[in-house]
Amino acid sequence: MNKDQLIAIVIFDIDGVIRDVGNSYRKALADTVEKFTAGGWRPTMEDLDNLKSEGIWNNDWEASQELTYRYFEALDKSREEIALNYESIVDYFQERYRGKNPELFDGYIAQEPLLVSNNYFQQLTKDQIGWGFFSGATRGSAEYILKQRLQLNNPILVAMEDAPSKPDPAGMFAAVSKIETIPANIPVLYLGDTVADMYTVVKAQEIKPGRNWIGVGILPPHVQISETRKADYAQKLMAAGAEIVLSNVEKLDLPMIKELI
Repeated sequence: MNKDQLIAIVIFDIDGVIRDVGNSYRKALADTVEKFTAGGWRPTMEDLDNLKSEGIWNNDWEASQELTYRYFEALDKSREEIALNYESIVDYFQERYRGKNPELFDGYIAQEPLLVSNNYFQQLTKDQIGWGFFSGATRGSAEYILKQRLQLNNPILVAMEDAPSKPDPAGMFAAVSKIETIPANIPVLYLGDTVADMYTVVKAQEIKPGRNWIGVGILPPHVQISETRKADYAQKLMAAGAEIVLSNVEKLDLPMIKELI
């Protein structure tokens, strides 16, 4: 691909966009809250969506801690009184998600359905669309999906360890700079499934207004079980800054990209 002739750049979030995490990350999050509330509460998918809609809980370890604290606060106990050990939360979450042998990826991560095919990325390249990934997932987890499952060859990836958490757009800027080696200010589309993802695009526009930043909302599989939940979730993404909301990544093809830019 001749990077000098790119017509647009597409940056993808991973969780809920590239892979279905309803029975992996989200299940691990619910497991963790249930564990640290001593079985007192197991949050539902809607509870998790409500937390994510606040736009600042992109890190699921922090989200697990926050929901646990809120449970105890509802019982009139203070955070200081509970004093959760964050490292213990991370360790338990990772054991559920990555597995007891994390290098083998034998936890919930092994069960994640893919939401996109390798062919889709090949087509983007043919269409002169640059692409990469900016995700709050750990590098190990992200590379497992991108390199092993999707068979992508050294994809451009900015992961949890590489940049501040969304909605800070620094990671997206970093991904773009790896693709656009000669700055040309071509339009950038960011595909994400959360309010924080769309806030990231809004902040990018504020910081670098000379470029066209376009938020594309993706409906994660778990909200597509009913029309009411789909509509409610889509409305939240639009309110947070999405230009359009799609049911699947692969619906973003060349004609739609040209229309959006």
